Amino acid sequence: MKRAFLLLSLIATATFAVSQSPAAGQTQPSKPSQAGSTVQSGAAAQGTQATPGAQTTPATQAEPAPHSKGAPQARTQEEFKAYQDVIAKTDPQQMEAATDDFAQKFPNSELRTVIYNQLLNVYRNGGATDKAIAVGRKSLAIDPTDPVPNVMVAMSIAQSTRDTDLDKDDRLNEAVKDAQRAIDNIDTGMAIPPNTPPEKVAAAKASLLEMANETLGQVNLNRKDFAGAEAAFRKAIDANKAEPDGVLYLRLAIALDNQKKYQEALQATDTAIKYSQPGSDAMNWANQEKSRLQKLAGTAPASSAAPTAQ
Repeated sequence: MKRAFLLLSLIATATFAVSQSPAAGQTQPSKPSQAGSTVQSGAAAQGTQATPGAQTTPATQAEPAPHSKGAPQARTQEEFKAYQDVIAKTDPQQMEAATDDFAQKFPNSELRTVIYNQLLNVYRNGGATDKAIAVGRKSLAIDPTDPVPNVMVAMSIAQSTRDTDLDKDDRLNEAVKDAQRAIDNIDTGMAIPPNTPPEKVAAAKASLLEMANETLGQVNLNRKDFAGAEAAFRKAIDANKAEPDGVLYLRLAIALDNQKKYQEALQATDTAIKYSQPGSDAMNWANQEKSRLQKLAGTAPASSAAPTAQ
């Protein structure tokens, strides 16, 4: 079953200013632009506030994380205006067409991935998983090191791949590659502006690491590598202990259940219930799993099969 609607609200990642290069001679407006001025990228929302020429004074400016990317900038007024026109669009298909046109017109623009990541979020939130994956791949073709599209594409692929898919192995391999690439580039691939609070950067990284490892666990469940799934889910839990996810604990319980670790699975299910919304599907599934595990704990396995990855 699709799980996108069960995901808890994700922590906002780095909020960075999209600015116009000082060389363009622009001044900072008194108010941010209207529709589309905030860019969010999926499960980890990426706020992108368009403020041409925005600069902070050395007295208030904090240094970015070591080796991190700076805030993306428009090199010319024409590029910045085109960017604003694209993100102001509300229809996803129109926005995608405008984004492709922008990428062709400004092939060296730093803002291409910003717009593609926003569109990725729009499609994912709207349930258009295949379109989200396609747009995310465009973003990764420009910058393969950005953890945000890597995580979102990997998670989208893992959640939408079925045993009956003829390209199942290729899809799962792609999900693993993207998730691992997000983990490997978590400290260097994020676009972090100089004035981003360190705690916001840390929260963003924790959320992304959680989702990347959860995706690896989900792929292992699909491949019936239950020990590998357990290890990945535990890493996901450890990565973001400040924001416990009931569904993640439920997945851990399923991985343990399939290894006949019934007592540990029961503990994980209790935690899943604790952090699930009352009346939600996650809560219902967790209660069903708990009932099953209570019958199995300390006894010979019952004839019913353990839950699957889905």
